[in-house]
Amino acid sequence: MTTSINGSLLRRDFMALGGVTAAAMAMPVLAQPRTLRIGSTFDDSGAEKANGNGNFRGASAYFNAINKTGGIGGAKVELVMADDQFKPDIAKKNALAFQGDPSILAMLNPLGTRQTAAIMETVQDMAIVGPNTGTAGLHKSSPPNVFWIRASYDAEVEKLIRTAVTLGMTKIGIVYPKDPLGASVLAGFQKAMADVKLEPVILATTPGTASTEVEPAAQAIAKVQPQMVVMVLGGIAPLFLKALRAAGGTSTIYGLSISASPANITAMGDSGRGLGFAMVVPSPFATKNELVRRYQLDMAASGWSDYSTPTLEGYANARVLAEGLRRAGAKVTRASLITALDSITGFNLGGMTISFGNGNRNGGNFVDVGVLGAGGRLVS
Repeated sequence: MTTSINGSLLRRDFMALGGVTAAAMAMPVLAQPRTLRIGSTFDDSGAEKANGNGNFRGASAYFNAINKTGGIGGAKVELVMADDQFKPDIAKKNALAFQGDPSILAMLNPLGTRQTAAIMETVQDMAIVGPNTGTAGLHKSSPPNVFWIRASYDAEVEKLIRTAVTLGMTKIGIVYPKDPLGASVLAGFQKAMADVKLEPVILATTPGTASTEVEPAAQAIAKVQPQMVVMVLGGIAPLFLKALRAAGGTSTIYGLSISASPANITAMGDSGRGLGFAMVVPSPFATKNELVRRYQLDMAASGWSDYSTPTLEGYANARVLAEGLRRAGAKVTRASLITALDSITGFNLGGMTISFGNGNRNGGNFVDVGVLGAGGRLVS
């Protein structure tokens, strides 16, 4: 079940405000089952729409499935979404609205480094589960109500570099946005390169995460021709790839997980085939994993067949939150849900394991490298 805090009055609210008939007044009042309401603010209309909407759809698929079987302890789960347009100030406003609504128990899948930082500063009395950013600084400094499920970008970059070195590549560069996300990933990149005793051959930048001004970076990289480039770009990744190839750049590209949205993969077309990407969940096509098998079944039951890493990540995050809701019991509150999530250790999703507890809020460490193959399938 999903609703939106943006837009017109919800139908159920209209019904509640309207008059009641005499017949209705004469009927006995029956206790209504409690609804477990979860807030989710993310980009649903801007440059990162594909990632945000993907997370939301995956979470919706899981909650739709459990609602069909009675919900959690007899209570249905309702996702309440709000579009922040990938703007930190709007994300903060949405978070304040959720915080001010006592029926909202937690927040799920906030998207973006600056957006997550704004939300973390704003909301500290309810759980924030599964932020979609791997910025290491946020992972290390977040308050105790934030529960991380995806691995950090530092872990992604380290995996990409070690994979490249194993394949014999030593001339390695990076393209990153000149903003907090880029600064954090650059620091992790430099450490990972030092660990394998290599010096970057080029450090290229774009003006910011959502900036489409990619040509200068593409031309600088094409001039140097590194063997491999770590691509720290989200929604503008296809534009950069097109600009790089147009400039004569032939480097192998390894992108962060945020580069591998369905929209990006479609936009890259044949030029994306063979590109490598870090993955913080298993391949959504790897049915050897129980997590993926259940995800595909629940997505199909909701009428969706667009399997992708963003939808699988949202699905996995929803499963972790649901486990916390189950452990919190029938009288779950914001505080008891935080305590319940903290009790999760060794929780095997069927392909990745989540462990919190004793103040640890970085519950996941899964990182793999996938290659974009035929039909836009990202496989490892």
